[in-house]
Amino acid sequence: MTIEVRKGQGDVKLSRDEFERRLRERFVDPAFASVSRELDRVVEIAWKGYDEYHKSPRKRKAGPGFADPEFELPIEWLDTHERIQQAEREQKTATTQSRVLLIAGAARHDQTCSGEMSKTFRLAQIAREEIERAQYQCDLLDLSHLTAQYGRQILPCKACVSTAMPLCHWPCSCYPNHALGQVSDWMNEIYPRWVAAHGIIIVTPVYWYQAPSVLKLMIDRLVCADGGNPDPTTTHGKKPAEAKALELKGWSYPRHLKDRLFSVVVHGDTEGAETLRRSLTDWLTDMDLVPAAPSATFDRYIGYYEPYATSHEALDRDTAVQDEVRNAARALIEGVQLARAGQLPRPDRHVPSPRPK
Repeated sequence: MTIEVRKGQGDVKLSRDEFERRLRERFVDPAFASVSRELDRVVEIAWKGYDEYHKSPRKRKAGPGFADPEFELPIEWLDTHERIQQAEREQKTATTQSRVLLIAGAARHDQTCSGEMSKTFRLAQIAREEIERAQYQCDLLDLSHLTAQYGRQILPCKACVSTAMPLCHWPCSCYPNHALGQVSDWMNEIYPRWVAAHGIIIVTPVYWYQAPSVLKLMIDRLVCADGGNPDPTTTHGKKPAEAKALELKGWSYPRHLKDRLFSVVVHGDTEGAETLRRSLTDWLTDMDLVPAAPSATFDRYIGYYEPYATSHEALDRDTAVQDEVRNAARALIEGVQLARAGQLPRPDRHVPSPRPK
């Protein structure tokens, strides 16, 4: 079979003037006027890195354990890879403290434009109290930091998986891309946190019938956990033809987060909560994570069709949904305990899938 890599979307390279215009937008504050000559030099160096495409200016040999140990990989990727391996070892050690990754999926934060905390954060705090009461380690991942904290970002998935699964590396190797200024990607920290967890709780609102963009960014970037290639030397970096050939030889689609338990809590005020709860549950089960219990996954409306201005008061009154969050956390805690003791029933554990993709 002839392997064809389709091209034709057009050139996206910027002119020198447009590159400089975009870069200088970061320095519009008049306070930078005193260092204008230094900025001229920064622009010149940055243009050279862009024009010559210095995607990964710092690399070292992959070393033992890789198919091509002499091939050079970005030091950032190697560092994340090593932290994932360490997290995996700790997660599988029977004597380690049980760990739950608690994800707050709202974009609202009281230290930025919205000026008020989210109901999601309050519900996550309820879950956190239950987790810590059980003497589990609770790792709170508050995705609202993407809107409220300087330099915090999750860069978008580039959909390498759609070209060929082996081109999608685990962890993602698309970033940082220093040539394009695509740096400071939070996922390099988030990947090991998912791996280290025995259980996952996602507490999120529904925005316009869908997941908040801060949550969706993370979801898309976790595609590499569902069949991704843990050895970029097998594709010599981002070589589409090599990745296609590798997949066509037969690919195992490894589930890098399989068997971790999960809970999902979705809340809204008018529409869409059930749809989002179903899609999140489907996504997690597709990655071979395990729902902790029926009570661990639910959707509810808080202050149904009431004013946004009083939505926190609606949550104050809704003690039932608060208790349901506690129950979801308790179900996950119990499920993790049973799973780590080898007592959680998994009737399909040894059933091979006819569709491994």
